[in-house]
Amino acid sequence: MSEIDPTDQALATIASIFEHPEPTFVVRDTTETEAVAAEEHPVVAEESALDEHEHPVVEEQPLVPDHTDADGYSKVGPGPMVAIRLKWTVHRGDDGQYYVHETIGEQSAPVISGPMTSEAAVHFVDTHEDEAHRRFELLRSEIAGRSSLADYERKGEA
Repeated sequence: MSEIDPTDQALATIASIFEHPEPTFVVRDTTETEAVAAEEHPVVAEESALDEHEHPVVEEQPLVPDHTDADGYSKVGPGPMVAIRLKWTVHRGDDGQYYVHETIGEQSAPVISGPMTSEAAVHFVDTHEDEAHRRFELLRSEIAGRSSLADYERKGEA
């Protein structure tokens, strides 16, 4: 009896995700809703008509908040199963330096990187998370290509 490669199981799980795509989103036209609301609430309609020509002032905020203390900063990598998902968490050591704990799944022992400054630790986490997403998307597109090729061959068109 041959052993089953865990990589094959992971790839099969990812491929099954592509077999059941997410539902599409429906975009509704809100002009009818606004017209009905204007009939029901004429005072609100007048105010909104005035506001249409004014440009609202929006206070600029960074997409990612600045971290005054990196301790506890964490990111999780992509993946269909928690058991193989990467996680990076910054911890402050007793020496005041920062260390990044990298785990795979929930029960694994962390691989610890450091010591480093808080900025370096946050950058380390962000860089590794970005790389994991890039590699996951590459793998996913490769699997999707193989899946479509297998469908093509199954139909006898090859």
